[in-house]
Amino acid sequence: MRLPKPKRVLLKVSGEALRGKERYGIDVDAVQEVAEEIAAALKSKVQIAIVVGGGNIWRGTSKDATGIDRVTADYMGMLATVINALALQDALEKIGVPTRVQSAIEILKLAESYIRRRAVRHLEKGRVVIFAGGTGNPYFSTDTTAALRAIEIDADVLLKATQVDGVYTADPRTHPKAERFKELTAMEAIQKRLGVMDTTAFSLCMENELPIIVFSLYRKGNVRRVLAGEPVGTLIRSN
Repeated sequence: MRLPKPKRVLLKVSGEALRGKERYGIDVDAVQEVAEEIAAALKSKVQIAIVVGGGNIWRGTSKDATGIDRVTADYMGMLATVINALALQDALEKIGVPTRVQSAIEILKLAESYIRRRAVRHLEKGRVVIFAGGTGNPYFSTDTTAALRAIEIDADVLLKATQVDGVYTADPRTHPKAERFKELTAMEAIQKRLGVMDTTAFSLCMENELPIIVFSLYRKGNVRRVLAGEPVGTLIRSN
């Protein structure tokens, strides 16, 4: 199954992608590489919105959060996504890409508050919109945020950029014989416990017939290839 050329996409970028070779935090070179990938993809005249994770700075469910109230830990993670969004915005604007950051948590001196209509208008004007602050609520992952925002802005597809080139039967970094799926359904991904996204995110995509493409962000030009309809990564259909 080949998807038609999208007009608007939601790109999920993990916090780890901005960490680069560092153990934690932000690697300026890594952020620049991500920004250049996005800038190259914009040449295909596709509107791009982004949800960025915060795992390079803080993860509410990590061992480091042990002893901290779960709700507080999750809010700390949301603030980490704001830091990453600002770093990515800075990198994009330095190479001439107009960008807006919208946060589900109000931080008016740093970012716009998330307003769906305003986000869509930015996209229509050719701006990249980066969604930060998660959903604004604890207990929801940034994968769920990505699915939710993609549906809200009427994106044609959710692009999940990862460290590997698709969905495998097992982690290919530790299981050399793992096989990559070219295509599968969201229900199959849930039943096989492939760990690509959480069940809430998959459920939103299934209910709203939103396809997902999982691919590697670490191969130069991959975002552009995906948008061009090339067979990159793994396609996860809603049904």
